[in-house]
Amino acid sequence: MKKSLLPLLLILFTLQQLPINAAVAIVSQESSYIEGNYIIIIEGYDWGPAVKKVVIPMADVVTEVEASDFSVAVKRTKEGVEMQPAESQGDREILFAYVSDEAGNRLTKGNHISLVLLVHPNNPLDSPIKYIFKNGRGSNQWIDYSMNITHMPTSKIWDTEADRIYSDLDRFDLKGTYTNDETTLSYASFEPEGASTKMPLIIWLHGGGEGGTDPSIALIANKATNYATQEIQSYFGGAYVLVPQTPTFWMQSATGEYTRGDKDDIFNKALFSLIEDYVAKHPTIDTSRIYVGGCSNGGYMSLKLILNHPEYFAAGYISALAYQNKYITDDEIKLIKNVPIWFVHSKDDTTTVPEETVVPLYNRLISASAPNVHFSFYDHVVDLTGFYGGENYYFPGHWSWIYSHANDAKFDLNTKPVQINGKNVTIMEWLAAQKR
Repeated sequence: MKKSLLPLLLILFTLQQLPINAAVAIVSQESSYIEGNYIIIIEGYDWGPAVKKVVIPMADVVTEVEASDFSVAVKRTKEGVEMQPAESQGDREILFAYVSDEAGNRLTKGNHISLVLLVHPNNPLDSPIKYIFKNGRGSNQWIDYSMNITHMPTSKIWDTEADRIYSDLDRFDLKGTYTNDETTLSYASFEPEGASTKMPLIIWLHGGGEGGTDPSIALIANKATNYATQEIQSYFGGAYVLVPQTPTFWMQSATGEYTRGDKDDIFNKALFSLIEDYVAKHPTIDTSRIYVGGCSNGGYMSLKLILNHPEYFAAGYISALAYQNKYITDDEIKLIKNVPIWFVHSKDDTTTVPEETVVPLYNRLISASAPNVHFSFYDHVVDLTGFYGGENYYFPGHWSWIYSHANDAKFDLNTKPVQINGKNVTIMEWLAAQKR
């Protein structure tokens, strides 16, 4: 998301062509423009993205800074969307400040200052996205996020966003599209370094609130960017990551209503065709190590793909499963019992009720002697960082995908650790070991 240096180069070229008096005027305007702008740095959290830092340019080189000299006001808007006062505007708390470069890296002296802002799950003012309910369905969307930074001793103001940095998102190509039988799906993708050798493919399918035509939303609304981080990549020795996006929601039936497995959805055929096309265009993908997972709506679709193509996928990792067990036949259980699957769910999930979805399905697979099926069943979805209350802080029970993205799931339904060759493993370590 870093902007090109081309505009600056064009300005410098223009200055060389102008008379001295004209050049002075443009330099003055450019200086004012730089001084009034700011750069925001976004980070991903278990509950979604937040503006963690704001970087402001200074006219002179500085060596020290006081956070208490600054204030940061925020205004969040979206055309056609009404927001409550507490989520539309207010002040951000500054934790500390330091001298930096324009990317927010600390320096002993420099021409920029970074203000580090307090971020926490219950403050909507932190977030550059919003869950918007419109025309009968809800979706996460980017919103207009404007800031007003004031240096109180001098009344100097920065009030125009010049750039934004989101390093986790910047790893992905966000421009993918694929059309099959008049159905067009957008997608994000990540290609690992050294992809000249065979490497696996991790497929992530988003939840019901991340449909649309902007796959950045499918990545950042619940931190699916983690699958391209160095930690998770290291378990696989490098892996491609594919994040398809539905225009609406994965569980949409031909009538436009939700299916929970009782009738066919309208996207699974186009989605599988997209996957096949992506694999064909990337011959270094190891076709014996293709993994599919998702949450809620995406959990439904992950299971749907496994049911339709049990021979294709090396394993599944499914959280907050929305596919209702009663619509899965005994013959389908036999078809998928040899596909390794790790389920993640929370007991207090009132959206995808576990007693209607994952619990009976898991029990049926175990009864069918499925050799490699696991189920991490949590009492609650808690704060894994410990910053906001740890085990005493509860996220909504539906958000069990947090344990998957954070690679925290590590136990089975009997609360015993999942092991491979006698070694305790996490869900991503286990996934990386699966091969068709």
